[in-house]
Amino acid sequence: MTDEHPSTAAFRAARDLLLRHREDYDAAVADFRWPQLETFNWALDWFDVIAAEHPDRDALWIVADGPAAARLSYGELSARSNQVANWLRGLGARRGDRLLLMVSNIAPLWEVILGAMKLGVVIIPATTLLGPADLADRIPRGNVRHVVTEAGQTAKFEPIPGDWTRIAVSLGDESTPDGWTAYADAFGAPAEFTPDGTTAASDPLLLYFTSGTTAQPKLVQHTQVSYPVGHLSTMYWIGLQPGDVHLNISSPGWAKHAWSNVFAPWIAGATVLILGYERFSADALLRVLGDCGVTTFCAPPTVWRLLIQADLAAADISAIRECVAAGEPLNPEVIEQVRRAWGITVRDGYGQTETTAQVGNTPGQELKLGSMGRPLPGYPVVLVDPVTGTPGREGEICLDLARRPLGLMTGYRDDPERDAEAMAGGYYHTGDVATIDDDGYLTYVGRTDDVFKASDYRISPFELESVLIEHEAVAEAAVVPSPDPLRLAVPKAYVTLVAGYEPSAETARSIMAYARQRLAPYKRIRRLEFAELPKTISGKIRRVQLRGAEEDRHGTDGTGGPRGTMEFWEEDFPGLKD
Repeated sequence: MTDEHPSTAAFRAARDLLLRHREDYDAAVADFRWPQLETFNWALDWFDVIAAEHPDRDALWIVADGPAAARLSYGELSARSNQVANWLRGLGARRGDRLLLMVSNIAPLWEVILGAMKLGVVIIPATTLLGPADLADRIPRGNVRHVVTEAGQTAKFEPIPGDWTRIAVSLGDESTPDGWTAYADAFGAPAEFTPDGTTAASDPLLLYFTSGTTAQPKLVQHTQVSYPVGHLSTMYWIGLQPGDVHLNISSPGWAKHAWSNVFAPWIAGATVLILGYERFSADALLRVLGDCGVTTFCAPPTVWRLLIQADLAAADISAIRECVAAGEPLNPEVIEQVRRAWGITVRDGYGQTETTAQVGNTPGQELKLGSMGRPLPGYPVVLVDPVTGTPGREGEICLDLARRPLGLMTGYRDDPERDAEAMAGGYYHTGDVATIDDDGYLTYVGRTDDVFKASDYRISPFELESVLIEHEAVAEAAVVPSPDPLRLAVPKAYVTLVAGYEPSAETARSIMAYARQRLAPYKRIRRLEFAELPKTISGKIRRVQLRGAEEDRHGTDGTGGPRGTMEFWEEDFPGLKD
């Protein structure tokens, strides 16, 4: 379009290049350049533009029971977010204010995201799983001026002092709690919005409190372009196209929700499809794939591991073109089971809250089982030896700051020490370790603090876990070092079983024997304990908690403490031990 705003035109050109090279990885990497933008407001300069071009195309489709169900076109969502922006402005919201958004997968979430963006208000996404103590930390540390949450969540905020604006979203017959403003009032505001000025590309847009294990999670800051424009890489990895129906299984408050339930699909001009049921059901998810004509589907490995226990063959996958996974590395056995049932290869991808998608197996390219793919267009990935600081074939996944990708955060807000550590030596340090082969494919090894030594051999937990879940009885597994007086540490597996299997000595022996046949002697599982795996509230396995439990039980030298009640050692099974 000749009369298109220069920023919109530059963004569209970058997007269209990736769409043209959707299955030509080499051309995409060679030709792609991040658009150079001085001013940009993604809600105004992109979403509203797409809404004007395709007003009747579905933008948001929520499949749910009761009043949570919704289906809104681009045109409707553009007008609704205008009303929300005008209404928030009337309540005192101004450019640069911080708004904490703690809402589940209901339409007001997307209305507020777009409305706040149009105003230039900085959004702090928050999961509804947070408790009063979490909020008491986030509100003052995030300098929150406005809160939007659901009526059923408001009690969590009552102990927290402050003159911040209180807005409650009610569905159905829910009433608005005393002292809170009803979100429904927003729809009395005008549907035409005029911004108070231009939005600088460098202005802050998002602040994420990471789900760390410390009392003070890091506060990740993204700009008006680092996520809205940076997710061009995510769109490319997923393989999204205009008109797609994209289903992503993710909860609000986490970066992956913004990745695949906001930016990547709407960059492509696709429909965001949400499964809005309170309880996860593999059968319900598989029904939705066919009922809603899903073309692209993304889920974390935890969900994929549940799906392969269901009847995959019964699902109607006639519309599906792309399946992807992110959040944690996807085990090869899961990929193989889906491929056998659906004839579709689930493609792995890698990124962080601090970035958009950095590495991935992209559409139409050879997939090497166990590899998470190659660096995505615009991402200068380097593996850096953590000791020497030099690039190599194995090391920490880093980004070369001399070629800084647009999708990288500006830094950790109000934390110069952590910020300096993350950006040391001219690289952004992810904290993850990988190897790279001659074809440029990266294979995940583990977090820098998850990789351990046993008998002076380096052990990758992910490699051992991938073997364990190939066993028919194993649903999930986490491998950690268990202190040992002779070997320093031995690999120990914490295992969650598939329904129908008993946590018995017989099952433990079968799993350990299976792993023994498929692993080098120094990698063998020497100890196994049946247990539910501890996870962060974003669903990632907390190996740090399991490592701590092992040290508490056995001491750092492996000489103390009894076994767990459902723990088995290779010494228990004659013929297994070397």
